[in-house]
Amino acid sequence: MIELKNVTRRFGDAVAVDNINLTIETGEVCVLVGSSGCGKSTTLRMINRLLPRTSGEILVDGEDIATMNPQQLRLNMGYVIQGTGLFPHWTVARNIAMVPRLLKWPKERIDARVDELMTLLDLDPATHARKYPQQLSGGQAQRVGVARALAADPNILLMDEPFGALDAITRENLQLEMLRIQQQVRKTTVFVTHDIDEALKLATRIAVMDQGRIIQHDTPETILRRPASGFVENLVGKQDRGLKLMSLRPVRDLMTRHGSPKPPEAGAEGVKEDDNLRLALSIMLWQDLPQVAVFNAQGQEIGVINRERIIQEGA
Repeated sequence: MIELKNVTRRFGDAVAVDNINLTIETGEVCVLVGSSGCGKSTTLRMINRLLPRTSGEILVDGEDIATMNPQQLRLNMGYVIQGTGLFPHWTVARNIAMVPRLLKWPKERIDARVDELMTLLDLDPATHARKYPQQLSGGQAQRVGVARALAADPNILLMDEPFGALDAITRENLQLEMLRIQQQVRKTTVFVTHDIDEALKLATRIAVMDQGRIIQHDTPETILRRPASGFVENLVGKQDRGLKLMSLRPVRDLMTRHGSPKPPEAGAEGVKEDDNLRLALSIMLWQDLPQVAVFNAQGQEIGVINRERIIQEGA
């Protein structure tokens, strides 16, 4: 879907991106992670030509983006930034409808798409469609920003520190929303963050950048198990990599299943089968429990997860 070949970007004598090569497959979530000033946002903005490259090639579906009309290129790429970039004098519905209106979609189709996306992002259209951005919470405004980026059903989604300005609880909720939405819409996504935990949670593959170069490009598990350098090892954390590995595995991997689902016991501690092993272990350690119940999406108890098994096999 997206390929960068020997791409460099200079600002005067300063090299912001230094001869990088990167391939992002269709439907993949590639997270660019690294410290401030490492070149990750510059890389993202070269993909939709908000910044020109100094040298190298950037291909989308095998076509060099330098040969494409930049407006047409961007219309096929949803773009989400920190702080949303919403038009303050437009309603939520009009903000979401911006690109479909530019594409001259019929009004009925636009209205249906706005309702569909607001519902997908847990924003009640009847309550929020006519509000203005200043009437929204930070998390709601960021959801509107994501909805606007998805409005014309682009093939590619570019996200530049979209949750960086939000509080921890809202940020975690939106990360979970992104995972849920990605399961449904399967967009090829390039996501920029400086937060390694966010990268590990969201990524199909992670590109670790430092001083304009890609130091390692691999799956979250491989980066945790086999960091390519001391820089990567420090970034992912030397002491808690085992816990981070547990956060990549769902409870269903190590749970013991019941023969058939059953109603949950009143007041029983438990986790969902999609929750990660790190969360399950944390609950058991805090409550001093040897095991907890596991529930499915319907709230039925479908098995148990054992503390000792997580410790022995979780990482």
